[in-house]
Amino acid sequence: MSAKSVLVVNMGSSSLKWVVLDAATGAILRQGDASWVSASGGRHERELANALHQVSRVDAVGHRVVHGGLRFRDSVLIDEEVHRQIEQLVELAPLHNPAALAGIDVTSKQFPGVPQVAAFDTAFHRDMPEAASLYAVPWDWTTRWELRRFGFHGLSVSYAVERARELLGHLPRRIVVCHLGAGCSITAVNDGRSINTSMGFTPLEGVMMTQRSGSIDPGMLLYLLTQNDVTPGELDRALNERSGLLGVSGVSSDLRKVLSSAAASEERAQLACDMFVQRLVTTVGSMLANLNGLDALVFTAGIGEHSAEIRAATCNAFGYVGLRLDATRNESNPVDADIAEDSSAVHVLVLTAREDLAVLRQVKRVLAW
Repeated sequence: MSAKSVLVVNMGSSSLKWVVLDAATGAILRQGDASWVSASGGRHERELANALHQVSRVDAVGHRVVHGGLRFRDSVLIDEEVHRQIEQLVELAPLHNPAALAGIDVTSKQFPGVPQVAAFDTAFHRDMPEAASLYAVPWDWTTRWELRRFGFHGLSVSYAVERARELLGHLPRRIVVCHLGAGCSITAVNDGRSINTSMGFTPLEGVMMTQRSGSIDPGMLLYLLTQNDVTPGELDRALNERSGLLGVSGVSSDLRKVLSSAAASEERAQLACDMFVQRLVTTVGSMLANLNGLDALVFTAGIGEHSAEIRAATCNAFGYVGLRLDATRNESNPVDADIAEDSSAVHVLVLTAREDLAVLRQVKRVLAW
């Protein structure tokens, strides 16, 4: 029997990543990516359709889907009803779920009859304690509209936890995972389970991001809507696309360009960097308090993997728990490595984000391979 292959499609808010993996070994057989500022005019579909001309056949397709709501507590085989329910969640993840649906539609046409599996970022956080997952709003709102903190980046976090186990030879009991990419989230993991995370009902809550605001005073939003000429649509676009590093710096949503401008003494760029680190340190600190200590701090995704400056600024705030960063290791472009000093009481891991392997694991589970 020939080896099985799985196409993993990750249609993100700012990029497309696709990879064909050997189902048995996880080896990469073929891969590609694309970036976009917006998905207007069906760009999601065109980019993926063009990419898939390079792929002749696969035995299954796995899709990263950001928001599963309360309906999807685990990965599922995609059918018409699942597709419809993912579509109903679009308003909760307007930058992500439409892209995932586009990916499902394109691959269904390209590979008719091939099983497709949806793996949800929210599933990893499904068992967060209610004290962490619920909002202090009227109880009838909570029950009627299913208002809760769902959390995101669960596939990335689950992979990071398993990779930490592999690298260290054991699973650290108290882990904080910093997924820092276009979207940023911080997750407290206790004995392999999510007990709190920074993103909430939507991927807009939490730390400051590249284009998203992160958490802000809801009273300010009410003020903008009721006392000024800001419409709900304008507010949505501003908070999701024109805020964060881009909004404060006025330079770019690319941290490298913002850091470069800050080094050139551009005040708003420096302020954006300072705010980014301040929010990051504050949130990591709150997760540390939830865990009652820290055994491993993980950095992953684009910023987490590649910005030694952000890692150092974050780690410098946690010397009081015995974290000692090795400056040489931190600045040596580490890949899947512990960059803490040997004497450090806390491991500091830089891990390549491999959501594709987390999705592959879910495909194999759902299809009982």
